[in-house]
Amino acid sequence: MNRPNVAIVQGFIGSLMMWMGSLGVGWLSLASADLRRNPIIIWLRFEPAGAVLSVLLLAVGGMLLIRAWLRLGQRLNGWSDETRPYIMKAIIAWTVPLAACLPLFSRDVFAYIAQGQVMVAGLNPYVDGYSQISNYLQIGADDLWAQSATPYGPVFLWIEEGIVRITGGNPDTSIILFRVVALIGVALCVYFIPKLAELHSINANRALWLTAANPLFLINFVAAIHNDSLMIGLALAGLYFSATKRPLLGILLITLSVGVKPITLIFLPFIGLMWAGKGASWPRKFLYWFMTAGLCLGILWLMGLVNTFGFGWVGALSTPGSVWIWYAPIGFIGLVIATLGNALGLSGWDLANAFHTLARVASLVIIAVQVFRGDHSRLVRRLAFAFAAIVLLAPMIQSWYVVWLIPLFAVTGIRDDWQVKFMYITVAFFMVYAISDQLDIFPYFDLSLAVARQVAALVALGFALYLVFIDPSTKVLFRRRYSPLAPGQLH
Repeated sequence: MNRPNVAIVQGFIGSLMMWMGSLGVGWLSLASADLRRNPIIIWLRFEPAGAVLSVLLLAVGGMLLIRAWLRLGQRLNGWSDETRPYIMKAIIAWTVPLAACLPLFSRDVFAYIAQGQVMVAGLNPYVDGYSQISNYLQIGADDLWAQSATPYGPVFLWIEEGIVRITGGNPDTSIILFRVVALIGVALCVYFIPKLAELHSINANRALWLTAANPLFLINFVAAIHNDSLMIGLALAGLYFSATKRPLLGILLITLSVGVKPITLIFLPFIGLMWAGKGASWPRKFLYWFMTAGLCLGILWLMGLVNTFGFGWVGALSTPGSVWIWYAPIGFIGLVIATLGNALGLSGWDLANAFHTLARVASLVIIAVQVFRGDHSRLVRRLAFAFAAIVLLAPMIQSWYVVWLIPLFAVTGIRDDWQVKFMYITVAFFMVYAISDQLDIFPYFDLSLAVARQVAALVALGFALYLVFIDPSTKVLFRRRYSPLAPGQLH
């Protein structure tokens, strides 16, 4: 090993810079009276020089964290058992400053608080948006989803309600508790990813570095406080227990994951196949699929009985999927179709929507193929492909959707060739995009939000290009040709 602590310290500095930057451009509720009176935060948020400094700290810190992650991978080359303590040290050192950040890159945590208030008020979150809550804009929740149904399952609704009851709806203390929930998800990932990798004869230390030390994982699950952290953590735990012949515990954990965000329903048919066992006949497979679905839906039905909302989350599933984005392949092709259609005097967006629907149908076909065909020993890899079909064939891809996929591919093997290079580029792209996408800039001084985003994008993009083309330590990662390795070196 070649001095891994150097990379760990570099990443810690990057995370500290992001923490400092978050004080100036992270999301801050209008109701956060104590924080808004802090003299450091006042200078960073309400003085142009402070805002510029915050943007620069965030941009440089985020890209420095990527460099540290890449360099840690290089310095730990070999991935022996001796590397595990260094990876754990890196995860902790890089997580702690991000856990102290104001919410970065997403305002979803404020929506969680508002939805918790909907629950406390005795309203139905699958019918009533948080616009029903008085002064909901003071909380900081995004007005875009204010009248939308809550797209989360009963487990997360109870977490939202519990936190709001404990804090009385205070945004600052609520954010701390939601971050604790997110960190529980991170801890589950850190614990179960190496175990799942070992089941597949994949190097557990490299899998852990690819996932839990990954800056994309950390900014989405720690800095942005997405509930996807708990969803994936529970799902990976359920997958591990199902794969080690404890299917009932596995199904319970997967059901809890579905109760956070229902997208992990995709795990169920693969859990059923694990339960049925290798070489199972088709009647046996269908029996175990039926039992798996019956147990999961039965538990969810009981939850719906307790909270009186039933399966209301089914109707709310479309809430986050009603938009598209330019960098998603399907979203981009849809944009091209709409533009050409309009130019030809046709209804361009109707054509684009038809194409989006066709892509969703294609994803269902791929899922069906992965469920019904393939080797039993590759069940988790098949699940990874099925999940990837849902994400990549959608017109909207968020960076945390990509983080859903990374653990499943990492524990079944990401080769040290174009596959890992693709991950490096994906991580860099989404970091640059996140840094320039969501900044909370005070609207009443000369530095406009648009200018701040452009500054952030230029700095982050410049740093990314430096890593790819100039930095003598990291550019080899993007250029080196793949040469077949000996079996012991592959992972």
